Amino acid sequence: MFGIVRPCRHRLGESLKTQWMAHLCGLCLALRGDHGQFARVVTNYDGLLVSVLTEAQAGHAGDRRRTAGPCPLRGMRSASVARGDGARLAAAVSLVLASAKVHDHVADGDGLLARRPVALAARRVAVNWGRAGARTGSDVGFDTALLVDAVDRQTGIEALAGLGTPLLTVTEPTETATAAAFAHTAILAGRPGNAAPLAEAGRLFGRLAHLLDAVEDRETDAASGAWNPLTATGTSLVEARRLADDALHGIRLALREVEFTEAELAHVLLVHELRNSVDRAFGTTSCSHRTELYGPPPGNPYAPSGPGGPPPPEPPRRDRRGLLAGCLVWSGLACTCQMCCCEYEDPWTREPKEGICRNCDDCCDGCECCGNCCDGCDGCGCDCSC
Repeated sequence: MFGIVRPCRHRLGESLKTQWMAHLCGLCLALRGDHGQFARVVTNYDGLLVSVLTEAQAGHAGDRRRTAGPCPLRGMRSASVARGDGARLAAAVSLVLASAKVHDHVADGDGLLARRPVALAARRVAVNWGRAGARTGSDVGFDTALLVDAVDRQTGIEALAGLGTPLLTVTEPTETATAAAFAHTAILAGRPGNAAPLAEAGRLFGRLAHLLDAVEDRETDAASGAWNPLTATGTSLVEARRLADDALHGIRLALREVEFTEAELAHVLLVHELRNSVDRAFGTTSCSHRTELYGPPPGNPYAPSGPGGPPPPEPPRRDRRGLLAGCLVWSGLACTCQMCCCEYEDPWTREPKEGICRNCDDCCDGCECCGNCCDGCDGCGCDCSC
Protein backbone atom coordinates (compact mmCIF):
# COMPACT_ATOMS: atom_id res chain seq x y z
CA MET A 1 0.00 0.00 0.00
CA PHE A 2 1.16 3.54 -0.68
CA GLY A 3 -0.21 7.07 -0.63
CA ILE A 4 0.05 10.21 1.45
CA VAL A 5 -3.32 9.92 3.26
CA ARG A 6 -2.74 7.07 5.69
CA PRO A 7 -5.29 7.49 8.49
CA CYS A 8 -4.73 6.08 11.94
CA ARG A 9 -7.52 3.72 12.89
CA HIS A 10 -7.38 4.83 16.53
CA ARG A 11 -8.65 8.23 15.48
CA LEU A 12 -11.10 7.26 12.77
CA GLY A 13 -13.38 5.43 15.17
CA GLU A 14 -15.25 2.25 14.39
CA SER A 15 -17.82 3.73 12.00
CA LEU A 16 -15.41 5.72 9.83
CA LYS A 17 -12.85 2.91 9.91
CA THR A 18 -15.49 0.55 8.52
CA GLN A 19 -16.37 3.03 5.77
CA TRP A 20 -12.73 3.62 4.90
CA MET A 21 -12.05 -0.10 4.69
CA ALA A 22 -15.13 -0.50 2.48
CA HIS A 23 -13.61 1.88 -0.05
CA LEU A 24 -10.13 0.38 0.21
CA CYS A 25 -11.49 -3.12 -0.33
CA GLY A 26 -13.80 -1.85 -3.05
CA LEU A 27 -10.87 -0.42 -4.98
CA CYS A 28 -8.88 -3.63 -4.56
CA LEU A 29 -11.78 -5.80 -5.73
CA ALA A 30 -12.58 -3.49 -8.64
CA LEU A 31 -9.00 -3.95 -9.83
CA ARG A 32 -9.28 -7.72 -9.48
CA GLY A 33 -12.70 -7.91 -11.08
CA ASP A 34 -11.77 -5.93 -14.20
CA HIS A 35 -8.08 -6.73 -14.59
CA GLY A 36 -7.15 -9.86 -12.66
CA GLN A 37 -5.38 -10.66 -9.41
CA PHE A 38 -2.03 -9.06 -10.25
CA ALA A 39 -3.65 -5.65 -10.80
CA ARG A 40 -4.42 -5.50 -7.08
CA VAL A 41 -0.80 -4.53 -6.37
CA VAL A 42 -1.60 -0.97 -7.52
CA THR A 43 -4.17 -0.53 -4.72
CA ASN A 44 -3.26 2.66 -2.86
CA TYR A 45 -4.66 4.84 -0.12
CA ASP A 46 -4.92 8.00 -2.22
CA GLY A 47 -6.78 6.29 -5.06
CA LEU A 48 -9.66 5.37 -2.80
CA LEU A 49 -10.33 9.10 -2.21
CA VAL A 50 -11.99 9.12 -5.64
CA SER A 51 -14.41 6.44 -4.45
CA VAL A 52 -14.99 8.28 -1.15
CA LEU A 53 -15.80 11.55 -2.92
CA THR A 54 -18.20 9.87 -5.32
CA GLU A 55 -20.16 8.25 -2.52
CA ALA A 56 -20.04 11.38 -0.36
CA GLN A 57 -21.89 13.28 -3.08
CA ALA A 58 -24.27 10.54 -4.19
CA GLY A 59 -25.12 9.17 -0.77
CA HIS A 60 -24.66 5.73 0.72
CA ALA A 61 -27.22 3.67 -1.19
CA GLY A 62 -27.53 -0.09 -1.11
CA ASP A 63 -26.47 -0.50 -4.72
CA ARG A 64 -23.10 1.05 -3.88
CA ARG A 65 -22.25 -1.69 -1.40
CA ARG A 66 -21.89 -5.43 -1.65
CA THR A 67 -20.77 -8.18 0.70
CA ALA A 68 -17.33 -9.52 -0.13
CA GLY A 69 -16.04 -12.90 1.02
CA PRO A 70 -13.21 -13.59 3.49
CA CYS A 71 -9.85 -11.98 2.74
CA PRO A 72 -6.46 -12.27 4.51
CA LEU A 73 -6.21 -8.48 4.64
CA ARG A 74 -9.40 -8.41 6.72
CA GLY A 75 -8.38 -11.26 9.00
CA MET A 76 -10.32 -13.75 6.85
CA ARG A 77 -13.61 -11.97 7.51
CA SER A 78 -16.30 -10.98 5.05
CA ALA A 79 -17.22 -7.31 4.82
CA SER A 80 -19.42 -4.76 3.11
CA VAL A 81 -17.36 -3.09 0.39
CA ALA A 82 -17.89 -0.18 -2.02
CA ARG A 83 -18.88 -0.97 -5.56
CA GLY A 84 -19.90 0.89 -8.69
CA ASP A 85 -18.50 3.68 -10.82
CA GLY A 86 -16.65 5.41 -7.98
CA ALA A 87 -14.59 2.31 -7.23
CA ARG A 88 -13.99 1.70 -10.95
CA LEU A 89 -12.84 5.29 -11.51
CA ALA A 90 -10.45 4.87 -8.58
CA ALA A 91 -9.18 1.68 -10.20
CA ALA A 92 -8.65 3.40 -13.57
CA VAL A 93 -6.73 6.28 -12.01
CA SER A 94 -4.62 3.91 -9.90
CA LEU A 95 -3.69 1.78 -12.93
CA VAL A 96 -2.69 4.69 -15.14
CA LEU A 97 -0.64 6.41 -12.45
CA ALA A 98 1.02 3.14 -11.44
CA SER A 99 1.88 2.58 -15.11
CA ALA A 100 3.46 6.01 -15.26
CA LYS A 101 5.43 5.37 -12.06
CA VAL A 102 6.86 2.13 -13.41
CA HIS A 103 7.82 3.81 -16.70
CA ASP A 104 9.56 6.53 -14.68
CA HIS A 105 11.53 4.00 -12.62
CA VAL A 106 12.51 2.12 -15.78
CA ALA A 107 13.72 5.34 -17.38
CA ASP A 108 15.78 6.14 -14.27
CA GLY A 109 17.16 2.60 -14.07
CA ASP A 110 16.25 2.29 -10.41
CA GLY A 111 17.39 -0.84 -8.56
CA LEU A 112 16.72 -4.07 -10.42
CA LEU A 113 15.21 -2.08 -13.28
CA ALA A 114 18.74 -1.21 -14.33
CA ARG A 115 18.94 -4.77 -15.67
CA ARG A 116 17.62 -5.02 -19.19
CA PRO A 117 15.51 -8.22 -18.82
CA VAL A 118 13.80 -6.85 -15.70
CA ALA A 119 13.26 -3.47 -17.34
CA LEU A 120 11.65 -5.07 -20.39
CA ALA A 121 9.28 -7.09 -18.21
CA ALA A 122 8.40 -4.05 -16.11
CA ARG A 123 7.78 -1.95 -19.21
CA ARG A 124 5.40 -4.58 -20.55
CA VAL A 125 3.49 -4.62 -17.26
CA ALA A 126 3.30 -0.83 -17.28
CA VAL A 127 1.92 -0.78 -20.83
CA ASN A 128 -0.73 -3.34 -19.90
CA TRP A 129 -1.73 -1.34 -16.83
CA GLY A 130 -2.02 1.83 -18.89
CA ARG A 131 -4.29 0.13 -21.42
CA ALA A 132 -6.37 -1.47 -18.68
CA GLY A 133 -6.83 1.86 -16.94
CA ALA A 134 -7.89 3.46 -20.21
CA ARG A 135 -10.55 0.77 -20.76
CA THR A 136 -12.00 1.13 -17.28
CA GLY A 137 -11.85 4.92 -17.50
CA SER A 138 -13.76 4.82 -20.78
CA ASP A 139 -16.41 2.62 -19.16
CA VAL A 140 -17.13 5.33 -16.57
CA GLY A 141 -16.80 8.25 -19.00
CA PHE A 142 -13.34 9.39 -17.93
CA ASP A 143 -10.65 10.09 -20.50
CA THR A 144 -7.40 8.81 -19.03
CA ALA A 145 -5.53 10.56 -21.84
CA LEU A 146 -5.58 13.56 -19.51
CA LEU A 147 -3.48 11.61 -17.03
CA VAL A 148 -1.14 10.22 -19.68
CA ASP A 149 -0.58 13.70 -21.11
CA ALA A 150 0.20 15.05 -17.65
CA VAL A 151 2.75 12.29 -17.09
CA ASP A 152 4.39 12.94 -20.47
CA ARG A 153 4.64 16.66 -19.76
CA GLN A 154 6.11 15.94 -16.34
CA THR A 155 9.14 14.30 -17.91
CA GLY A 156 9.80 17.29 -20.16
CA ILE A 157 9.33 19.81 -17.37
CA GLU A 158 11.75 17.98 -15.09
CA ALA A 159 14.35 17.86 -17.87
CA LEU A 160 14.21 21.66 -18.24
CA ALA A 161 13.85 22.61 -14.56
CA GLY A 162 16.81 24.09 -12.75
CA LEU A 163 17.76 26.48 -10.00
CA GLY A 164 15.25 29.31 -9.94
CA THR A 165 12.46 27.38 -11.67
CA PRO A 166 9.25 27.90 -9.65
CA LEU A 167 8.41 24.71 -7.82
CA LEU A 168 4.77 25.02 -8.89
CA THR A 169 5.88 24.72 -12.50
CA VAL A 170 7.15 21.25 -11.65
CA THR A 171 4.02 20.22 -9.73
CA GLU A 172 1.57 21.45 -12.41
CA PRO A 173 1.15 18.14 -14.33
CA THR A 174 0.33 16.27 -11.12
CA GLU A 175 -2.12 19.01 -10.17
CA THR A 176 -3.84 18.77 -13.56
CA ALA A 177 -4.19 14.99 -13.35
CA THR A 178 -5.70 14.94 -9.86
CA ALA A 179 -7.99 17.87 -10.66
CA ALA A 180 -9.50 15.90 -13.54
CA ALA A 181 -10.05 12.80 -11.41
CA PHE A 182 -11.65 14.71 -8.52
CA ALA A 183 -13.91 16.69 -10.86
CA HIS A 184 -15.18 13.55 -12.57
CA THR A 185 -16.56 12.25 -9.26
CA ALA A 186 -19.15 15.04 -9.50
CA ILE A 187 -20.26 13.72 -12.89
CA LEU A 188 -20.52 10.15 -11.60
CA ALA A 189 -22.52 11.30 -8.58
CA GLY A 190 -24.93 13.34 -10.72
CA ARG A 191 -23.81 16.67 -9.22
CA PRO A 192 -22.11 18.56 -12.08
CA GLY A 193 -22.21 21.77 -10.07
CA ASN A 194 -19.58 20.29 -7.77
CA ALA A 195 -17.07 19.79 -10.57
CA ALA A 196 -15.39 23.21 -10.29
CA PRO A 197 -14.69 23.21 -6.52
CA LEU A 198 -13.67 19.56 -6.64
CA ALA A 199 -11.28 20.32 -9.49
CA GLU A 200 -9.71 22.99 -7.28
CA ALA A 201 -9.48 20.59 -4.34
CA GLY A 202 -7.95 17.97 -6.63
CA ARG A 203 -5.44 20.42 -8.07
CA LEU A 204 -4.22 21.34 -4.59
CA PHE A 205 -4.21 17.71 -3.49
CA GLY A 206 -1.96 16.89 -6.46
CA ARG A 207 0.34 19.71 -5.42
CA LEU A 208 0.54 18.29 -1.92
CA ALA A 209 1.16 14.76 -3.17
CA HIS A 210 4.09 15.98 -5.28
CA LEU A 211 5.48 18.18 -2.50
CA LEU A 212 5.32 15.57 0.23
CA ASP A 213 6.85 12.92 -1.99
CA ALA A 214 9.72 15.31 -2.70
CA VAL A 215 10.18 16.14 0.98
CA GLU A 216 10.16 12.50 2.09
CA ASP A 217 12.59 11.43 -0.67
CA ARG A 218 14.91 14.42 -0.39
CA GLU A 219 17.71 12.79 1.59
CA THR A 220 17.45 9.46 -0.21
CA ASP A 221 17.54 11.16 -3.60
CA ALA A 222 20.55 13.22 -2.56
CA ALA A 223 22.42 10.10 -1.48
CA SER A 224 21.64 8.22 -4.70
CA GLY A 225 21.97 11.19 -7.04
CA ALA A 226 18.34 10.91 -8.16
CA TRP A 227 16.38 13.92 -9.39
CA ASN A 228 14.38 15.72 -6.71
CA PRO A 229 12.22 18.80 -7.38
CA LEU A 230 13.28 20.59 -4.20
CA THR A 231 16.97 20.13 -4.87
CA ALA A 232 16.71 20.82 -8.60
CA THR A 233 14.82 24.09 -8.17
CA GLY A 234 16.66 25.18 -5.05
CA THR A 235 13.47 25.28 -2.99
CA SER A 236 13.99 25.31 0.78
CA LEU A 237 11.99 23.20 3.20
CA VAL A 238 10.57 26.41 4.66
CA GLU A 239 9.15 27.41 1.30
CA ALA A 240 7.90 23.88 0.65
CA ARG A 241 6.07 23.94 3.99
CA ARG A 242 4.51 27.30 3.15
CA LEU A 243 3.21 25.91 -0.14
CA ALA A 244 1.90 22.82 1.64
CA ASP A 245 0.05 24.87 4.25
CA ASP A 246 -1.45 27.08 1.54
CA ALA A 247 -2.65 23.98 -0.29
CA LEU A 248 -4.24 22.60 2.89
CA HIS A 249 -6.10 25.86 3.41
CA GLY A 250 -7.22 25.94 -0.22
CA ILE A 251 -8.56 22.37 -0.07
CA ARG A 252 -10.56 23.19 3.04
CA LEU A 253 -12.10 26.25 1.34
CA ALA A 254 -12.85 24.35 -1.86
CA LEU A 255 -14.63 21.55 0.01
CA ARG A 256 -16.92 24.09 1.64
CA GLU A 257 -18.29 24.86 -1.83
CA VAL A 258 -19.15 21.22 -2.56
CA GLU A 259 -22.65 19.90 -1.96
CA PHE A 260 -22.22 16.63 -0.10
CA THR A 261 -24.84 14.14 1.00
CA GLU A 262 -22.58 12.42 3.54
CA ALA A 263 -19.44 14.48 4.04
CA GLU A 264 -17.94 13.11 7.23
CA LEU A 265 -15.39 10.61 5.87
CA ALA A 266 -14.34 12.87 2.99
CA HIS A 267 -13.88 15.76 5.43
CA VAL A 268 -11.84 13.69 7.87
CA LEU A 269 -9.53 12.38 5.14
CA LEU A 270 -9.05 15.59 3.14
CA VAL A 271 -8.91 18.04 6.05
CA HIS A 272 -7.72 16.31 9.22
CA GLU A 273 -5.75 13.37 7.87
CA LEU A 274 -4.17 15.36 5.06
CA ARG A 275 -2.90 17.88 7.59
CA ASN A 276 -1.43 15.00 9.59
CA SER A 277 0.30 13.79 6.42
CA VAL A 278 1.93 17.19 6.00
CA ASP A 279 3.05 17.23 9.62
CA ARG A 280 4.44 13.71 9.27
CA ALA A 281 6.42 14.56 6.14
CA PHE A 282 7.95 17.64 7.73
CA GLY A 283 8.52 15.94 11.08
CA THR A 284 6.29 18.28 13.07
CA THR A 285 3.90 15.85 14.73
CA SER A 286 3.96 13.22 17.44
CA CYS A 287 1.73 10.36 18.46
CA SER A 288 -0.54 10.62 21.47
CA HIS A 289 -0.69 6.85 21.91
CA ARG A 290 2.27 6.88 24.27
CA THR A 291 2.89 5.04 27.48
CA GLU A 292 2.90 8.23 29.54
CA LEU A 293 -0.64 9.00 28.37
CA TYR A 294 -2.19 5.57 28.35
CA GLY A 295 0.06 3.58 30.65
CA PRO A 296 1.78 0.35 29.70
CA PRO A 297 0.04 -2.13 27.43
CA PRO A 298 -2.21 -4.64 29.15
CA GLY A 299 -0.31 -7.49 30.77
CA ASN A 300 -0.45 -11.01 29.48
CA PRO A 301 -3.35 -12.69 31.33
CA TYR A 302 -1.61 -16.02 30.80
CA ALA A 303 1.72 -14.95 32.30
CA PRO A 304 2.93 -16.96 35.32
CA SER A 305 2.54 -15.26 38.69
CA GLY A 306 6.24 -15.51 39.49
CA PRO A 307 9.33 -17.67 39.18
CA GLY A 308 8.34 -21.26 39.00
CA GLY A 309 4.72 -20.34 38.42
CA PRO A 310 2.41 -22.37 36.23
CA PRO A 311 3.00 -22.20 32.48
CA PRO A 312 0.53 -20.10 30.48
CA PRO A 313 -2.46 -22.13 29.38
CA GLU A 314 -3.20 -22.44 25.70
CA PRO A 315 -6.05 -20.29 24.40
CA PRO A 316 -9.16 -22.30 23.52
CA ARG A 317 -8.47 -24.48 20.52
CA ARG A 318 -11.71 -23.49 18.85
CA ASP A 319 -10.38 -19.92 18.47
CA ARG A 320 -7.07 -20.85 16.88
CA ARG A 321 -6.36 -20.68 13.16
CA GLY A 322 -4.41 -23.27 11.29
CA LEU A 323 -0.82 -22.68 10.19
CA LEU A 324 -1.62 -21.66 6.61
CA ALA A 325 -4.62 -19.47 7.48
CA GLY A 326 -2.58 -17.76 10.19
CA CYS A 327 0.27 -17.07 7.79
CA LEU A 328 -2.14 -15.49 5.31
CA VAL A 329 -3.64 -13.28 8.01
CA TRP A 330 -0.15 -12.31 9.24
CA SER A 331 0.78 -11.26 5.69
CA GLY A 332 -2.31 -9.12 5.46
CA LEU A 333 -1.69 -7.44 8.80
CA ALA A 334 1.93 -6.74 7.91
CA CYS A 335 1.15 -5.37 4.44
CA THR A 336 -1.51 -2.99 5.75
CA CYS A 337 0.63 -1.78 8.68
CA GLN A 338 -1.96 -2.93 11.23
CA MET A 339 0.88 -4.52 13.22
CA CYS A 340 2.58 -1.14 13.53
CA CYS A 341 0.43 1.03 15.77
CA CYS A 342 -3.05 -0.48 15.74
CA GLU A 343 -4.72 -3.02 17.93
CA TYR A 344 -5.10 -6.32 16.13
CA GLU A 345 -5.79 -10.00 16.72
CA ASP A 346 -2.93 -12.45 16.80
CA PRO A 347 -3.07 -14.21 13.41
CA TRP A 348 -3.05 -17.66 15.00
CA THR A 349 -4.44 -17.39 18.56
CA ARG A 350 -6.79 -14.42 17.95
CA GLU A 351 -5.56 -12.81 21.16
CA PRO A 352 -5.79 -8.98 21.17
CA LYS A 353 -2.39 -7.43 20.52
CA GLU A 354 -0.98 -3.93 20.75
CA GLY A 355 0.93 -2.54 17.78
CA ILE A 356 4.68 -3.03 17.94
CA CYS A 357 5.33 0.66 17.23
CA ARG A 358 3.73 2.74 19.95
CA ASN A 359 5.26 5.97 18.69
CA CYS A 360 3.42 6.19 15.38
CA ASP A 361 3.31 9.74 14.08
CA ASP A 362 -0.18 9.53 12.65
CA CYS A 363 -2.18 9.57 15.87
CA CYS A 364 -3.97 12.13 18.00
CA ASP A 365 -6.58 12.11 20.75
CA GLY A 366 -9.34 13.89 18.91
CA CYS A 367 -11.64 16.56 20.29
CA GLU A 368 -14.74 15.75 22.26
CA CYS A 369 -17.13 17.16 19.68
CA CYS A 370 -16.06 15.31 16.55
CA GLY A 371 -13.24 13.01 17.67
CA ASN A 372 -11.16 13.85 14.60
CA CYS A 373 -9.07 16.89 15.41
CA CYS A 374 -5.88 17.03 17.43
CA ASP A 375 -6.24 20.62 18.63
CA GLY A 376 -10.00 20.89 18.69
CA CYS A 377 -12.01 22.05 15.69
CA ASP A 378 -11.22 25.70 16.36
CA GLY A 379 -7.53 24.83 16.51
CA CYS A 380 -7.36 23.52 12.95
CA GLY A 381 -9.85 25.99 11.50
CA CYS A 382 -12.08 23.36 9.94
CA ASP A 383 -15.84 23.68 9.66
CA CYS A 384 -16.81 20.89 12.05
CA SER A 385 -20.02 21.56 13.92
CA CYS A 386 -18.93 21.52 17.56
